[in-house]
Amino acid sequence: MRTDVTEIASGVYRLSTYVPDADLAFNQYLVVAEEPLLFHTGLRALFPLVSSAVASVMPVERLRWITFGHLEADECGAMNLWLAAAPQARVAHGALGCAVSINDLADRPPRPLADGEVIDLGGRRVRRIETPHIPHGWDAGVLFEETTSTLLCGDLFTAMGEGLALTERELISGALAAEDVYGATCLTPGTGPAIRALAELSPRTLGLMHGPAYAGDCPQALRDLGDAYDERLAAEGVRLHGPITPSARQAPQ
Repeated sequence: MRTDVTEIASGVYRLSTYVPDADLAFNQYLVVAEEPLLFHTGLRALFPLVSSAVASVMPVERLRWITFGHLEADECGAMNLWLAAAPQARVAHGALGCAVSINDLADRPPRPLADGEVIDLGGRRVRRIETPHIPHGWDAGVLFEETTSTLLCGDLFTAMGEGLALTERELISGALAAEDVYGATCLTPGTGPAIRALAELSPRTLGLMHGPAYAGDCPQALRDLGDAYDERLAAEGVRLHGPITPSARQAPQ
């Protein structure tokens, strides 16, 4: 295996390792600034490959912030290896995730982030946005790099296969195909609206955890994904409860 490095926006690098046994690309994102930030740590087993990829861009020991979307091995499994390799680095994660998991798991105390809180990296700003249970995980969230309008969106739009590093091809069909295989998204009445709300950020690039970075119409892609999950939720309701007939509706008050 190898880890490929692609600059998807100015100073934002996609580090991607395709794992054939899983038929998935595992991606991390490096934001280069005065205080460089890594979004996703990768699995522990991939640390030698991913750290070498970071070293091809900048010295690993310069890393200042280690962040991720939610608690899961491919999101934060190598967290403590990065902390050891970068002595000045600190984990930053949502306040809930820190309270329930990261305070205990991280070798150094993390910085808990409130919803909407910004980290000033020196020349760049990144904003944590809470998305609990979207696509999954109580502590789930995304990170918005404001300078380049890059949304690091974690497991949203997961696509199988190796694919391209950066694309403008539509993402929805691949995301729904992966959802058919994994069933990884929590379908609730709040799922679609929360994903569509991210479109209001007007991102210019989407950084996927599994799949290509996307440089097409990002707000429309987010709206389309939200709509697709609304349709699936409605279809699941019909499957479980049957269509709502006039006799089943509550009589007007």
